[in-house]
Amino acid sequence: MLAVVLAILAAIFAVNMVRISDPYIQTVLSKTGNPTQGHAIFQINCAGCHGLEATGSVGPSLQAVSKRKSRYGLIHQVIGGETPPMPKFQPSAEEMADLLSYLETL
Repeated sequence: MLAVVLAILAAIFAVNMVRISDPYIQTVLSKTGNPTQGHAIFQINCAGCHGLEATGSVGPSLQAVSKRKSRYGLIHQVIGGETPPMPKFQPSAEEMADLLSYLETL
């Protein structure tokens, strides 16, 4: 049983290391981001589904989302498009950093 638990923990650690080593993610996380620019990006790309104040509409509320999801999780959600009907976005690293900084203000 202990061997299974250790194997699972090792697998989780390995997956996280691969995620963190992704060059795009490293670049995004190395940037400070501008929440004002992030708000503009949100208004253009996200507000149609998440609402003008990020309180939800077609998509869920994003209020306090940075307390529920890690920065990596937020990046993955935006670029992955794995939760239909959310589309897959490909913002530049600077735009993603700006969007993250805005989401952290909610």
